Amino acid sequence: MKVLMINGSPKGKKSNTYKLTNAFIEGIKEATDVEYEEIQVNTLNIKPCLGCFSCWNKTPGQCVIKDEMTAILEKMLWADTVIWSFPLYYFNVPSKLKNLIDRQLPLALPFLVKDAESGSHPTRYDMSGKRYVVISTCGFYTAQGNYGSVNTMFDHFLGKGRYETIYCGQGELFRVPELAGRTNEYLGYVKQAGEEFAAGGISDETKEELDTLLFPRETFEAMADASWGIEKETGEKADKSYTFTKQMAALYNKNSYKGKDIVLEMEYTDIDKKYQIVLKKDGYEVLKDNFLEYTTKIETPFTVWNDISTGKTTGKEAMMKKQYKVKGDFNLMLHWEDYFGSTKGQKAKKTAKSASNEKPTNMLILLIPWIAFWIGPAIDAYMGSIISIAVCALTSLLFVKNKKTVYDVISSTAVIGFSVLILLIGYSNIIIPVSYLSFGLMWSLSCLTKVPLTAYYSMNNYNGESALENPLFMRTNKILTFLWGILYVLTSTWTFFLMQGDLSMYTSIINNIIPIAMMIFTKWFQNWYPAWYAKN
Repeated sequence: MKVLMINGSPKGKKSNTYKLTNAFIEGIKEATDVEYEEIQVNTLNIKPCLGCFSCWNKTPGQCVIKDEMTAILEKMLWADTVIWSFPLYYFNVPSKLKNLIDRQLPLALPFLVKDAESGSHPTRYDMSGKRYVVISTCGFYTAQGNYGSVNTMFDHFLGKGRYETIYCGQGELFRVPELAGRTNEYLGYVKQAGEEFAAGGISDETKEELDTLLFPRETFEAMADASWGIEKETGEKADKSYTFTKQMAALYNKNSYKGKDIVLEMEYTDIDKKYQIVLKKDGYEVLKDNFLEYTTKIETPFTVWNDISTGKTTGKEAMMKKQYKVKGDFNLMLHWEDYFGSTKGQKAKKTAKSASNEKPTNMLILLIPWIAFWIGPAIDAYMGSIISIAVCALTSLLFVKNKKTVYDVISSTAVIGFSVLILLIGYSNIIIPVSYLSFGLMWSLSCLTKVPLTAYYSMNNYNGESALENPLFMRTNKILTFLWGILYVLTSTWTFFLMQGDLSMYTSIINNIIPIAMMIFTKWFQNWYPAWYAKN
């Protein structure tokens, strides 16, 4: 495929639209072999059309103006796909790009097309095999209703229905690093559109995603108004930290409201500024004075929080380095993405659908074979072992709905192995304690790996696999995994002695009561430790 991209933005490669166009082209390149040419209109010296019509009657097909437009026309004839890229300027294309469009006149013949609805001119060359794409961003909350004159113009010289469009409102957001989560998600769909275009055409499903707002109108317009750094009520210049806090507050997702107002206090310690964001059922409010009692307080240098928002560092890394402190209710920090997540558009996104369909891990699947083994053979060595093997086989059916981890595989294999061993040689009073020891070692040794055992399962409550990138989450789980490992190593010791005497029948009861207490501790520790670490 021969692709010519014409970037009509006065900002050239710094254009927001250029980011979308690049993503689209990346998609094409992944789907097929591409010969690619790129034109940056802002760097060209193209004189205005004289309206002399010499290219029609004196030098047919040749413009009398000798400038860079001659080479551009040749490239337009060379390409089998032409991509027009530009931001919306006053409801049409930027002036330099309009100048280039005017200079396409040599590609047309002077004769009028009789069957054209409003009059037209036929092309001088056979353009029937060419394909066109128009990509544009605008600064309104939506593209809908703002591209009427653009469509009319392209309908005339490309032909109605002969080109694909990707029109994206809220285009200025593509230059805001702290919103990269949502804008990168959108760019992913643009890239997908490029792949589909190369394969034949953009699907309706992808078009629907591209037509979805980056953010709801209310959120976008609040961020846009705050971005000017001017007080809306007074017209005076606003403090940078206040503007920043208002933009952050604008990302508040009302659907995360849990029935009680949250007062988030932001104290910027390096510039001696403090604001409160009150998160309510029907929206938010930013306070500069008359403060309320906070529920959560973040003490941070403004420079650090700004670096977090712009992606120079992450909030998780900054917390581990003790670059900011959190006081009060830590639950807001644990569910920050729910309250201020930048990947929430107006409609459910494909990634959100995928996430909802993704198979979660389940620790119960890990534990069921072990519990069956610790109870069954302790009561009846032979039948208990047979039942344990059967339970392992049946447990595998649960992976239809749940994701399998390496520890699920190890557990089933180990339980089957111990059960077979009892069936072959007996000595359940020795093998059962050894099974507790092996279970404890599995937990403890997983602390030496990148992801400790408990993290594979507890991540389901903390934004899925993204939690594995949170160093505080990982530290919390390494501590818990190690403690659980030690518990079961110790369990193997007292189990051995209990099973040698008259108390063997009570072993499983005792060994099931103690883990319940440990589970209560685990639940408490998962909330307490991150809050303690962030506060100190």
